[in-house]
This record gives sequence, structure tokens and C-alpha cells, in this order.
Amino acid sequence: MLLNSQLPDPLLLTNAQQQEEIRNAADSLLATGPDNLQLATKELEWAKRKEQHPFAAHLVIKLARSRQILIDLTLPLHISVVFAIYKEHQRILSQKEHPYGEDFLRQKIKQMLWLCQDLNHVTWDMTLVDDGCPNGSGLLAQKILADDTLPQCVQVLFLKEAISNNHPISKPMTNTDDSRKGGAVALGMWESVRKSHPNHVVIYTDADLSTDLGQCGLLISGITNKGMDAAIGSRREPSSIVIKGGKRNDRGKMFIYLWKRLLPSLANIIDSQCGFKAFKADIARKILTNLTEKRFAFDIELLLKTELNRGNSIINIPIAWFDSEAASTTTDLQPYLPMLKSIAGFYRNYLPKNLEADGFADLINKLGENNWKQLLQNIPEKITAKEPDEFINFNGVTAHELAKIAGVV
Repeated sequence: MLLNSQLPDPLLLTNAQQQEEIRNAADSLLATGPDNLQLATKELEWAKRKEQHPFAAHLVIKLARSRQILIDLTLPLHISVVFAIYKEHQRILSQKEHPYGEDFLRQKIKQMLWLCQDLNHVTWDMTLVDDGCPNGSGLLAQKILADDTLPQCVQVLFLKEAISNNHPISKPMTNTDDSRKGGAVALGMWESVRKSHPNHVVIYTDADLSTDLGQCGLLISGITNKGMDAAIGSRREPSSIVIKGGKRNDRGKMFIYLWKRLLPSLANIIDSQCGFKAFKADIARKILTNLTEKRFAFDIELLLKTELNRGNSIINIPIAWFDSEAASTTTDLQPYLPMLKSIAGFYRNYLPKNLEADGFADLINKLGENNWKQLLQNIPEKITAKEPDEFINFNGVTAHELAKIAGVV
């Protein structure tokens, strides 16, 4: 089995050699001949003793299990991977070129090549979408892809061009400032699912290397083996393995508590914002039509439309996730309040009237930036003391109480 001493600890996302060592370790594990059940059992056993093993060891098991899932498939499968790029001109470089460089484009390609190697029944493609990046991330990606040793199934799209050409998925955006990731991801997904493939799954992720694409098989299993329409990576399941700073934890709890009061139909989803989600292509075609949200809350609108299309059709998948925060493009934007305002709009647009949800929607619509900051500085202990999965049934803090704390009463 795995020897922890042979795996990198700590893991550095900027270290390409470590990435290769982890894939080699997954290959070595698979070479011992375990079936998927044995791998899943080992994954759960190690998750119960998370601190006894380095993050890399947990990731190796998840990668091995992911690849074994694809090996075991008897039907053809096509995977489309999509991600937006905005101000990624540093992380797209190698570490030799920039201290924060993750060389993420080449690394993502290597992850997919490893996952699908020697599997004739599995094909894949990848689409990057420049979300109006002022630093030319899309042009840098094209320059990298000009290397003829890289596969031809990777393309770069530009949201600015789609808006200029009046692309139907770009509406109602008039310029790239109207998008914050959502518009770019929607465009990439739409262009991916326009192509006809048997058993086609589209997966969107983040530009950084926080989630190794070698785990795609875990999401795919939720669709091909569990009969779900969508499978979403979750950092909040018992067997999730996460390396993340704690400074955003209470802020995230406040966000989750509020949106769950608005959208009870998504009660079983805890980690709505994890950038690793898979959808059946035919479902993606349905939910992308008339999508109203082009900013950071687009994840939740996609999930809500999926759930309304067919109830209980979304599955949470525990993943390994390593925070790539050094050059993050979202930390400084602090998008929680505008996201909540969008979610309040989803409640009004998609769901029947509910007295409790009305109260929380009214509260959110009254919040200004100063009110929101005041609320975050004084989050009730009833909320901070609980874990997000408890918010499914817990509603012990009323909208009126929060309004008083925020100073909007």
C-alpha cells in the first residue's frame, strides 16, 4: 500500500514534480489490483484518520478510485472540461516564470491525459473561456497551446467576442463587466454540449489546481452509476479532504445559513460554491437556456434549475481540495453579498411564496455593504457554533434578529 514517506508533504501546487509523483503513486496503487470497492473502503478508512496521513496520500487514493471507475465503464464516455480565466496571467505561468505560477493549463491537460490514458472508450475535450481578462489570460493560453506537443482537443474562447457576436448564451450581457465567471462558464458549457457524443458529461472547474481533474471519475460515477443528472464536488462531506485557511470559515457559514433559508429545495447541498461540478450534457442544454445569473451565484441557479427539472437528481461527491489562495481572483472581491441578492432573486423567480423565505429575502435586499460588514463582524454564536450541514434543519436565528445586528431595522 502507500508509504506516506514517499509522498510530498507539504504539497505545493506550484511544484510540477510533486504532481507527477502523485500520479505515479496512483498508478502504483492501481497496479496492485484493487477493485473499486476496495479502493472506496480504503478511502473511507483513511478519511476517519485524516491527520495520520498527508494530503497527498488521500489524493492518491481518490485519483486511483477515479481512474478505476472509468476503467470499469462498459459504455463509451465523453468528458468536456470547462473553466473560466480572469487575471490568471500569473498562475498560468510556471514557477520558474512567476512565484505563484502553477502552470495550470499544462497541468490540467496532464491530469486528463493520465485519467483517460489507454481507455479507448473514453474521450475528452477542454474549453477555456477568457472572462474579459484585462491582463490577456486568454492570449497567454493560446500561446501555450501553440506548442504542437499539446493535444488538439483544447480550445480558448473569448466572452468578449461572444457578446459582440450576440451569442444567445451571452444575453443579456452587454460587455464582459456583466460577468463574474458565470457568463464565461455558461458560454464554455454551451459550446461543449452543442457537440453530440454518447454518454456526454460536461464538468466545470476553477482555473487553479485546487481540484485535481484526475478526480473527474468520482463525479462521473454519480451520473453513470447512480443515475443522477448532476454530481457536485463537496469539501464538506465526512470523507472530503481539504487543506484550507480558516479565515473565511465563519463568513462562509453565514452565507450558507442565509441561502438555505431561501432555497429549501436545495437543502441537501452544503458546498454550493465548490468549483468542481458535472452535468449530463442533455441537462446542461436545458438549464443553460435563459440563465439569468452571469456572476458568482451562477452555480446555485444551475443547481436550482437542475433540481426543479427533476427532484433529487443531484449528488454530493467528497473530493480532495487544496486551497490555491496565493493569487486568488475572488478573495478580494468578497462576492457573498451580491450573491445573496441574486439568490433572493432566484427565490422570487423560481419558487412559490414562503413566509420565512420572504423575510430573509427582504433582509438581504435591504443590506448595504456597511450593513453586511457589521453582520459579519457580529455573527451570532448559534450560527458559528454549528457546521453547515446542520443548517438543513436549523433555523434558530430569525431574519429580524439578523436585521437588528446589521442595523437595518
